[in-house]
Amino acid sequence: MFINAETKLASIIKEKAEALDAIISISPKFEKLRNPFLRKVMAGRTSIATASKIGGCQPSDFFTKLGALGFDIDNSKPPVIGGKEKLPEFLLTIQENQLIELDVRPLLAAGDDPLGPIIQKIKWLKPRQVLKIVNSFYPEPLILLLKKQGFDSYADQIDDYHVNTYFFKNESSAPRVIEPVIADAKESWDDVFKKYKTHLQQLDVRDMDMPGPMMAILDALKKLPGDTALLVYHKRIPVYLLPELHEMKFSYRIQEISDSEVNLLIYKG
Repeated sequence: MFINAETKLASIIKEKAEALDAIISISPKFEKLRNPFLRKVMAGRTSIATASKIGGCQPSDFFTKLGALGFDIDNSKPPVIGGKEKLPEFLLTIQENQLIELDVRPLLAAGDDPLGPIIQKIKWLKPRQVLKIVNSFYPEPLILLLKKQGFDSYADQIDDYHVNTYFFKNESSAPRVIEPVIADAKESWDDVFKKYKTHLQQLDVRDMDMPGPMMAILDALKKLPGDTALLVYHKRIPVYLLPELHEMKFSYRIQEISDSEVNLLIYKG
């Protein structure tokens, strides 16, 4: 198997089981990959380049360990230098009054979803302004979401619990506001549930910390058979996941049990 800086950890571990121990030996920060659920959620979305930022190492460290296991190295993808990407142009020329900062760590500590406040900041961002998100982890789901909205990004890991991520609107991209998508309600929850009751996969994300719920749902949907629905047990309506479902050609139904309990039924259609 050929690997480069963009190769996902999941495909490496799937190719050779012993690669898991090799990766964990690179940095203590990778020890969490021993947890099967975290490995399932994180490894499928994390490339060698991204893991290098998280682990404070370089892609060459991965190449050395994995090359010894028989992986072939493709050096056509340039490695991250010093564990960080080169500063993008928008940060080299920014003025102090152009930087808008939002620290979401208190929201995360309180168990609240920071995506709503982030989107509000994004919607009111003026031309040439940069949004700085102060976070406790590398926010890959947010980076992927805003990339689709035309935002360039740069993440700077300060320490194990402090990551600054900068977002700048690419002026060549047409403006697009992120809005929740309303489900087509031709069929009720009961109608859809009855249709898929013998072909259901269940996923409980109620006890997960952010961004675990969104990542777990997207990961499960990638592997969901076309004739099967995903029944998700959630604490709240994930309003900013709904546009992602729409873009992925999934339909959904929502059943609100209480203020802190929501069921989602997601299926192809």
